[in-house]
Amino acid sequence: MPYSHHSHSGQFCQHATGTLEEVVQEAIRQNFKVYGLTEHVPRYREEDLYPEEEGMPLKTLEDKFEGFLDEAHRLRVIYKEQISLLVGLETEYITIKDLDKLELLLKKHRDLGRIDYIVGSVHHVNEIPIDFDKATYKKAVASCMLDSDASDTDSPSLERFLCKYFDQQFDIISRFLPEIIGHIDLCRLYTPEVKLEDFPNAWQKLKKNIEFAASYGALFELNAAAFRKGWDTAYPGRDVVKLIQEHGGKFTLSDDSHGPQGVGLNYDKLEKYVQDVGISDIFYLCQSEGSAFFDRNVRVVGESVDNLSVHNRATINAPTPHHGDT
Repeated sequence: MPYSHHSHSGQFCQHATGTLEEVVQEAIRQNFKVYGLTEHVPRYREEDLYPEEEGMPLKTLEDKFEGFLDEAHRLRVIYKEQISLLVGLETEYITIKDLDKLELLLKKHRDLGRIDYIVGSVHHVNEIPIDFDKATYKKAVASCMLDSDASDTDSPSLERFLCKYFDQQFDIISRFLPEIIGHIDLCRLYTPEVKLEDFPNAWQKLKKNIEFAASYGALFELNAAAFRKGWDTAYPGRDVVKLIQEHGGKFTLSDDSHGPQGVGLNYDKLEKYVQDVGISDIFYLCQSEGSAFFDRNVRVVGESVDNLSVHNRATINAPTPHHGDT
């Protein structure tokens, strides 16, 4: 399975490890054909900084992202004979300010050919992180309570939480048409047993998101990070994979690595999962040489899963978990 479209490094992400070049070198060592270098876009409010970023000027986050783009393009040139590197970004949506700022960032860099694609992801609900730790996740769910007597596991509260998550997801999908839909069901990171179909309003919103994304050709990532979070599936779970299949959606692969130790991690399990859910073709992005994805720098290519294998891959030790390492 020589593709990944979603990655981070400690050089530009405080909760990751290693340098971006070390990530690229590990992808080459594992014979990846295409590897997407992505980074979280900057956050624009001091209250949105994580504990390890305490006291960091907001300008530093913007400078880090600019530095990421510079380094990613430098590495693309250096290693072009060994691997196809794509340069992208992963979205944030805490308040509407994040989307407005993203629009400006894209206008600045896309015209210069510095951003190939977008991973459209949501990591907050009611301005509260949902993948930081379980306690903060519960706080996000509790913020959606219908009344003060509801517990954080009551269906009305949880359904409101899920609905808000999928509403934010739709805002990103419809406004920016991301090429990759990132960990679409991250909303149940700490509750993988939750069946989204049990929440009719949320299920309908998810269905709307999938229909819209599939209609313009987005790829839904099968994200191996879920395995290291204790899931027995990738993101998305089997129920969402089935829904995507029913609407003609296309799947791609991501390791969501947060350092070189995460490159290709659990791709053996991902290969089995692809087979178990009956996916016959995997799609990936490559630099455009002909028909592009709209007016962007990439196009979509498909390949039979019969051509994909993790056999003979090097064994990789599981990394130490970091918050947000989704």
